[in-house]
Amino acid sequence: MNTSNNQANGLSAKTILFITGAFVSNTSWDKWKLYFEAAGYTTIAPSWPHKNASACTLRKRHPDAAIASQRLADLIEYYDTIVRQLPEKPILVGHSMGGLITQILLQRGLAEAGIAVHSLQPQGVMTFKFSFYKAGWGPLGFFTSAKKSYLMSFTEWQYAFTNGMEYEAQKEAYYNLAVPESKLVVRDAITSAAKVDFAKPHAPLLFLAGGKDNFIPASLNYSNFKKYSDGNSITDYKEFDNANHFVLGQPEWEEKAAYILNWIKTL
Repeated sequence: MNTSNNQANGLSAKTILFITGAFVSNTSWDKWKLYFEAAGYTTIAPSWPHKNASACTLRKRHPDAAIASQRLADLIEYYDTIVRQLPEKPILVGHSMGGLITQILLQRGLAEAGIAVHSLQPQGVMTFKFSFYKAGWGPLGFFTSAKKSYLMSFTEWQYAFTNGMEYEAQKEAYYNLAVPESKLVVRDAITSAAKVDFAKPHAPLLFLAGGKDNFIPASLNYSNFKKYSDGNSITDYKEFDNANHFVLGQPEWEEKAAYILNWIKTL
């Protein structure tokens, strides 16, 4: 763990908001919700707009114009509204694009702490690792209509999310969790909608990265972490060598959840 500030501030929040990433159902948090509820927290994991249905149902609707219309700025405001309606400032735990949204909501002072799990990068953070571009090129869909949603093929899913896992586990994960996505919301991640002021003081922020993640390589998460420059804010980084982008559902998921719980308790 790397820490820019070791001063403990003590968290009072007992509410955790899980923020889902792109391409997957919010039910990817189901085991995580039970884990943190057993530790005494109240948890919520709302679906994205237009995705309040099972993964199988959403795939049957593909191409889905409503999903295709989703933009990052609107998605951030959607979560902003949810947070402001809670009885207390929550702890935010976001995966992939949810990690980016977590960073932006922390910028707005809306959380007591944030955990960015294999986070999509804010504007201006780059990587030259080939796997990042190979995994992301299809979803960007630059030469296809943005009016149609994008659904990863199983082969793409195997590379971007579940690389290194047994075939049957990959297939089960795809069936249960893979959903259509907006090409526009993915493209928006390189625009000012994804801007973060890295010098601004913020609530404690933990980055989790995975050594086997093809979609969001650990080097990208580390670059994101190193961008934060306010020396009075807690900013931590932890890399798990065994984690791919399907980190929430890998057999070792509880190892990551336990690390996050311990980190929260030490603040």
